[in-house]
Amino acid sequence: MVPDVSTGSDTRGLIAYLFGPGRRDEHTDPHIVAAWDMAGAPDPGRVPETTYTQLAKRLDTHVDLRTRELGGKKPSQHVWHCPVRTAPGDRYLTDTEWAEVARRIVHATGIAPDGDEKACRWIAVRHADDHIHIMAATVRADGRRPRNHHDGQRAQAECRKIEAEFGLHRLKSGDLTAPRTPTGAERAKAERQGQTVTARHWLREQAYAVAAAVRNEADYFTVLQSLGIKVKTRLGPETGDVIGYSLAAPGDTNAAGEPVWYGGSKLAPDLSINRLRERLPDQEVADRPRHVADSTAPWRHTTTAIDAAHTVLDSGDDAAAQGHLAAFGDALYNIASTTPRPHRAELQAAAMAFNRARRSATRADHQAATALREAAKELAYASNQPGGLAIALLFATVHLARAATRWHEQRGHEQQAAAAEEAFRHLQSAYQQAATPVLADLARRAPRATTAHRYEQDVRAALPNHADRILTDPNWTALTTTLAQAETAGHSPRRLLATVGTERELDSAERPAEVLNWRIAAQPNRRTQAARSRSTISGTSPTSATPRPSVTPVAARPEVISRH
Repeated sequence: MVPDVSTGSDTRGLIAYLFGPGRRDEHTDPHIVAAWDMAGAPDPGRVPETTYTQLAKRLDTHVDLRTRELGGKKPSQHVWHCPVRTAPGDRYLTDTEWAEVARRIVHATGIAPDGDEKACRWIAVRHADDHIHIMAATVRADGRRPRNHHDGQRAQAECRKIEAEFGLHRLKSGDLTAPRTPTGAERAKAERQGQTVTARHWLREQAYAVAAAVRNEADYFTVLQSLGIKVKTRLGPETGDVIGYSLAAPGDTNAAGEPVWYGGSKLAPDLSINRLRERLPDQEVADRPRHVADSTAPWRHTTTAIDAAHTVLDSGDDAAAQGHLAAFGDALYNIASTTPRPHRAELQAAAMAFNRARRSATRADHQAATALREAAKELAYASNQPGGLAIALLFATVHLARAATRWHEQRGHEQQAAAAEEAFRHLQSAYQQAATPVLADLARRAPRATTAHRYEQDVRAALPNHADRILTDPNWTALTTTLAQAETAGHSPRRLLATVGTERELDSAERPAEVLNWRIAAQPNRRTQAARSRSTISGTSPTSATPRPSVTPVAARPEVISRH
């Protein structure tokens, strides 16, 4: 059961909508199921001769009368509105049950506490099987405003109790950090235009993808515009600095033909200009020239940084952990944009799902996650996609998503834990699609028995406590091929096994040989590094590069979202 509290100032307009036919004639039998006084509330749905205007006048007169007595003006945003909707698949609620829901919510939110004769006047209107609309005029009979602070959170808490008592689908408790959901009008508009997502949702995903990739604020707006998105910035009156911004999807206009704008903070809390600046480097750092020395470095650096994030999640520093989860969310967008198409859909789905897991009531320490965020940005500028390293990176993301699920579960973040679990499933699917043929090919190219026996001795010497499980892992044969490749690249297999085997414990790994395989695959080529070092010493300087990041639209871009 989902409540959605908002405020406005147009009582008559809201009443006309509630009792009217709806935008697509979807309102059937609109009628009042509960009110502050059922005898005194005219019901346009049940008494045709009673007009919308008469009902609106009764509520408006109540507000105006009290404010005139106080010698003041009508309060702004004095109309309180709370649609309450059951989850898909829930049973049909009767009018009597919906009436109880409405009374409990106005009581819980402070709009009309039980037994308070001076409480706000309110009505609950039902015009569909699966939801009601509660509206109230937020001036009490004594002229005061109701004590309805945190009303959205209080309504959510009461709905969780109602779900349990009514036998309805139990939704996850939130912490008010979720982005705004599209309105019914936005969803209806998307359906009319044949769009799979609303303009609000599409803009939010593009903004996240671009913010993850760019290195400065100016590029953020430039790349958004390159995707066809309109950008409007708000400047400070004295400094002329950007203090806010709004976005409009291509072709999304209102009835007057004007763009429909969404402020950054209205798309998601961490897309406001101030929250973005916390995650983007300052201009001096952003403008610093980049040097391309090793084309595989972005993949290795990101894998290493994701592996290191596990330690932070276990450290007890919640602010640093939350910062790493936000940076991991950015990394997922960049991984999706640089991954081949067969796996891109799953990775994009993982990035979108993890968006709910990247925020909680814990304020993130973004500075603590600088290494992960910068490594992920390197990935957005990478020009090639090395197969083995990419799969090693996917393997790392699967395990961090699972760790994020546990971290949120331990802190009671129900919605975030569910989102992280959903992202885990998408990442696991992408990894399996990519890794299965590669592991099979590695096994097919296994070295000679004498070489494999030598690697077996290395495993027993370097990792004696895990040797039996590693050697009986179905992926042991594939690991011998990877060890042979690492040896050719200049590594000592025994020392390498000892190093990567202690990066994180292997006790909980279901397939330790598979874990070691991808950790070793992510190691740099020593001989290539040595050759590059000699080249630099001899006077050949690295290539300077300042490319534009690779940003792939996360969802289908609206062709044209025409006027209402």
